[in-house]
Amino acid sequence: MRNFIERTRDRIIWSWNGVKDAWVHQPSFRSWGYAYAFTIVLAFVLPLSMSERGLVLALGLMVLAFEAINTAVEYTVDYISTDRHPLAGRAKDAGSAAVFLASIAAGLAWVFVLIEVWGRAG
Repeated sequence: MRNFIERTRDRIIWSWNGVKDAWVHQPSFRSWGYAYAFTIVLAFVLPLSMSERGLVLALGLMVLAFEAINTAVEYTVDYISTDRHPLAGRAKDAGSAAVFLASIAAGLAWVFVLIEVWGRAG
């Protein structure tokens, strides 16, 4: 059990180091972080149900997760070579596409949640 707790602690530390690194070195991660902070405020200010609140908060966090994965792809490609290669560009574009699609999912969730909230108010 002790080994499990130590490994879990280490994983949390490594993960938090990744979040800190992305925050410091990746302007896109910070931008999504600020958007997520705004999402958190809206989620608790608006009269949302628990499931609506959970949905928009989880999807906002998912965008940050995809941005972290995109950062990992970019770091890996840049580490492997500084040469321009079509596959390197495609790998980076695919990582960016993942963030883009996750952000569309989060945006769609917000649209439908807000339609529901306005419908209940009217």
